[in-house]
Amino acid sequence: MEWLSAENVVAVLTAVLGILASVAVLWYERRVPRRKRIGYRVQLDTPIGSDVRAGRPNFRLGLFNEAPEMSDATLVLLRIENDGSQSIANDDYTGREVHGLTAEFTDRTVRAIAVTQPPGAEYLMDHFTPAAGMRHSGSTIHLPRVPLNRGQHFKLLVLLTGGPIGCEVRVTGGIRDGDVMPNRSTTPDDKAPLFSRAARWITVLLTVCVVTLATIIVVRDDTRPPIGCAKGTLRLTGSTAFAPVVKELAKKYERDCEGSTVIVDAHGSTAGIRALAEAGAQSTKGSPALIALADGPKPGGYPQLREDRVAVSVFALVVNDKVPARNLSTGDIRRLYRGEITNWKQLGGPALPVLLVSRDANSGTREVFQRRVLLRNEPANSSRDCESKDDGEAKVLRCELDSTEQVLATVARLPGAIGYSELRAGAGLKGLHRLDIDGDPPSVDDIGESKYPYREIEYAYTYGQPPADSLASSFLGYMSRGNGQDVIRTHGHLPCATPKGLRICGEG
Repeated sequence: MEWLSAENVVAVLTAVLGILASVAVLWYERRVPRRKRIGYRVQLDTPIGSDVRAGRPNFRLGLFNEAPEMSDATLVLLRIENDGSQSIANDDYTGREVHGLTAEFTDRTVRAIAVTQPPGAEYLMDHFTPAAGMRHSGSTIHLPRVPLNRGQHFKLLVLLTGGPIGCEVRVTGGIRDGDVMPNRSTTPDDKAPLFSRAARWITVLLTVCVVTLATIIVVRDDTRPPIGCAKGTLRLTGSTAFAPVVKELAKKYERDCEGSTVIVDAHGSTAGIRALAEAGAQSTKGSPALIALADGPKPGGYPQLREDRVAVSVFALVVNDKVPARNLSTGDIRRLYRGEITNWKQLGGPALPVLLVSRDANSGTREVFQRRVLLRNEPANSSRDCESKDDGEAKVLRCELDSTEQVLATVARLPGAIGYSELRAGAGLKGLHRLDIDGDPPSVDDIGESKYPYREIEYAYTYGQPPADSLASSFLGYMSRGNGQDVIRTHGHLPCATPKGLRICGEG
C-alpha cells in the first residue's frame, strides 16, 4: 500500500510515542503526589586518633591523641539536603519536640559539632541555636526545624569518640507529605541532575525518531506528482492583469504533473469570455479544455459559463513623475475622464496638458475602472499615438493600448500622462508613480479595512462543469491550494481560499 512507507511508519510511531509520553507525564503529575523529601549522606568518616580500631590512622591529626579520651577520635562530615520536588518550611516538620530531625551515630559519642552552609544561604545559621532545639547528647544530635528550599543543604562536621569508623549513621524525623531517607552523591557534589533518568530516556528516544524521520524525508526521492494531476493540453485566456499569475502557475503545474501542457494566451477579460463561449458552443465533447480569467464578473448573455472566484486584485492609477500629485479624489478623477479638467494646473499642478492613456475595450482592468471608480464609460478615443489629437473637437487627449506594459511605458514617457494598471505591475517603475484615491493607498493588506474603490475579484470561467478528472478541474484546484495560493500572494493578490479572502470574495 502506498501509505505504508518508511517515513509514514516512523512519523506515526513518533506521534504515538509523543502522545503516550505526554499522557504518562500528565498522569504522573496528576496521580503521583509530588513528595517533600530530606536526604542525607556521610561524605567523610575518618580516624584522627592513634588508637584506631578500623582503617588507617591519620598521623597528621595524631595530636588529638594528646587530649584526654581522644585516642579513638573520628571525624564525620554529614550532608543534609532537600532533594525533593518542593521546598520545606518550618511547619513541615511534624515531630512533637522543638527540634525537627535527629542524627544518631551508633556506638560513638558526640564531642563537638561544626555547621557549614553553602554560599548565599548564610541565613540558615540563624536556626542553629539552643532555643531552636539544637543540642547533642551521647550519640545523638537534635537538629532544629531548618527551612530548606529545593536543592538547598547544610553540613555537620562532627567530632566523635568511642567507636570505629564506618558505624551506622542514621537521620530520622517526620516531614508532612514526605520522608527522610539516605541518598547518593551527585557530580558535581552540590548540583543535582536537571532531568530524571526517565525524562532523559524519553528525550533521547524522541530525538532519535525525529532525526530518523528528517533523514528519510531529506534523502528520499520525492518525485510523486501532487494529488489530482491530469494529462493533456489546457489553454488559459482572458485577463492580462492576472496573466503573470497564471503563467507562473502553468509552469509549476507542468513541472509537477508530467504529461500536461498548459498554454497561456491572454488578450483581455472580455475577449477571453467571448472566446470561451464560442469554443463551448462549437465543442461536441462537452466542456472544452479552456479556462477564461476575468477581472470581475462576466457580462450578461453567457448563462453557460460557470465561475470560480480565485483572488482579489487591487489596481492603481499611475501618473507621470512630472505631475507631483500623490492623491486624487474620486470627484477629480471623474472630472478628468469627463474632459472637464484638461490641464494639471487646474488641480494645483504644473502647466501640463492631461493625457489619458487607457486600455482597449477588451480589458478587464479598464472595465473595473469604469465600473468601480468612474461609474460610467471612458470618453471616446481621440489619439492613435497618445501624443496628438486626431479629433480636434475632443475635450481631452485619450488613447487606447493593448496591454498593461504598453500603458505603463507610455505614461512613464509622456509628461502629463495618467493611466492605470494591476497593482504589482505599477510598482518600482521609473518615470511614474501610483496615486491614492480619496486618501486611501492601493494595498492588498488593507482590503476590507479601507474604502479604496479600485479593486475587483478575479474569476475563472469554464464552459459548464468540466469533468472531475479533466485537466481543467485539476488546474482550478491547483490554483486554490498550497502552491497556487503562494503564487497568487507573491504577485500581490489576495487568494479567495484564505479566511480573509473568503469574506471579501463572498461579498462580491
